[in-house]
Amino acid sequence: MDLRLSDAQPTAEERSAVDAVLGAPASAWDGGERVAARDGHVAFGGGAARARRHLLLPALNALQAAAGWISEGGLMYVCARLTVPPADAWGVATFYGLLAADPRPRRMLHVCDDIACRTRGALAVVEALEREAGPAEGHGGGSGGGHGEGASGRRSGARGGWMRSPCLGLCDQAPAALLTEAGERPQERLIGGLTPTDAVAAVTGTVTPDRPRPKLPQQGDPALRLLARVGVVDPASLAAYEGAGGYRALAAAVRMGPEAVIREIAASRLVGRGGAAFPAGRKWEAVAGQRARPHYVICNADESEPGSFKDRVLLEGDPFALVEAMTIAGLVVGAETGFVYLRGEYPLAAERLGNAIAQARAAGRLGPDAAGPDRAFDIEIRRGAGAYVCGEETAVFNSIEGLRGEPRNKPPFPVEAGLFRRPTLINNVETLANVPRIVLEGGEAFARTGTGDSTGTKLFCVSGAVAQPGVYEVPFGTTLAALLALAGAPARGLRAVLLGGAAGMFVRGDETDFPLTFEGARAAGVTLGAGVVMAFDERTDLTDVLLRIAAFFRDESCGQCVPCRVGTVRQEEALHRLAAGRPLGSAATELALLEEIGTAMKDASICGLGQTAAFAVESAIKHLGLFAGGAR
Repeated sequence: MDLRLSDAQPTAEERSAVDAVLGAPASAWDGGERVAARDGHVAFGGGAARARRHLLLPALNALQAAAGWISEGGLMYVCARLTVPPADAWGVATFYGLLAADPRPRRMLHVCDDIACRTRGALAVVEALEREAGPAEGHGGGSGGGHGEGASGRRSGARGGWMRSPCLGLCDQAPAALLTEAGERPQERLIGGLTPTDAVAAVTGTVTPDRPRPKLPQQGDPALRLLARVGVVDPASLAAYEGAGGYRALAAAVRMGPEAVIREIAASRLVGRGGAAFPAGRKWEAVAGQRARPHYVICNADESEPGSFKDRVLLEGDPFALVEAMTIAGLVVGAETGFVYLRGEYPLAAERLGNAIAQARAAGRLGPDAAGPDRAFDIEIRRGAGAYVCGEETAVFNSIEGLRGEPRNKPPFPVEAGLFRRPTLINNVETLANVPRIVLEGGEAFARTGTGDSTGTKLFCVSGAVAQPGVYEVPFGTTLAALLALAGAPARGLRAVLLGGAAGMFVRGDETDFPLTFEGARAAGVTLGAGVVMAFDERTDLTDVLLRIAAFFRDESCGQCVPCRVGTVRQEEALHRLAAGRPLGSAATELALLEEIGTAMKDASICGLGQTAAFAVESAIKHLGLFAGGAR
């Protein structure tokens, strides 16, 4: 695409899609506004241009949904409407895996070939598509993630196209795919249990596979807390939510007042469930105490860790609970605006959460008096567009602001300078889902479940070689062996378990008798991360799994810092040499090189992506004996 101003014009379809997001333009489009786009860098420092920059990603998503790709004319129209320089907008558009900067078929099947799916038959699906529908878009059949890069153009004989994809958050129904169809009424659907026949039919357009979501494994269990309403209470009905106890916690929080709510959260010893495990009470108190205004609340719902899908289950099955929890957070920290940053691959979650927000707003549960008399609070959804790094909290801020989703250096920390450089409370879905229960029961009652450093219950995403994959809710302190028994241990012998996802660590199949707590994980030399538990049996090629993890990090690195940008590439190259039996020098030399690369990434990378990119590789070599003449 030529980034200079050109005569390219948006189609009527593209203009309509963008106007639906940005509002109707003040005057008819004649192309003359391109001059404003060219000079946008002058105005970007402040004023109206900066105030609307945060609508850039929603506008680009709208273009993608309307046309299947972002054309030059469509991009120029967005730039003119928002007064953003074309090169700047181009940099944002090409950052995300779900946005295409070259022509793609309107009907696209994104086939997950990540860890869980490839152990459940995804590669057979890929082979069938290559044979029957032609090569994949983007990577040309390579094993990388990122939903492809670029496109190979339209192919005759097929109404659609397909590409390989990183984890889609449907690991409990592997193999999985995301089917998108652009147009005036764009369609999106996650498909589980994908067969080769169904995949080919989806690409050619002869059939659109549609299977009901499986029941929650523990559905109806009276011991459930976070999952109690999932599959039991209608997620599309505010009345049903209120009938099941919904909004009692918000009423209690209004009566208690912000300081009392913070005391209860601190007493609960709730820590973040996204992997960092930072004390929630300290974070809430720090934001509430900041003088700078306005304050913001963000729910980080961009769970993109391979093997993680708990947030999807909560958002699809109990969306009103998140709306209530965020409203309580707004009351407590003094925020009037909240954002849910939702991963782009979750269309059903987006639909149900959007419906919940609309119903809450219509009922006065959001708006001028949502958090009590004259205490305004409202929520906006910001959908991501396929970037694992946007799960990092400061990358979320940049993405919402209309910038490339690259992490920021810290300090300053989000509690002081977060979204729009204002004090910001950011928690993930599971963390916020605990808040209503704490408000209603009290912090001390909450802390009686679990252990001293790990209180409450925890959601674990169990997938791979188990009889019943799914999200499980168990008290902290449950052993890994007991959790796997709930899901049905592998029939062919448990070989290894990956805890924490691609950014996590492996344990051997005979090392599962330890408690799933933060302290128990530390003692075992592993990490719980966001709760991923992926089981592998004797049939699994662990070398293939490790190569896929390395490819994932290489592809998902944002490239901002050298240790991660170069280290993830060198790590993958070394693993491929070892797997092929052609190391540089000797295997010992290659393994020493891998260790040095891992140390450099851990010590010098800006964010958690680079800092954890070597965890699974190092644990597989040290604990599973990979590349040491043993496991494969």
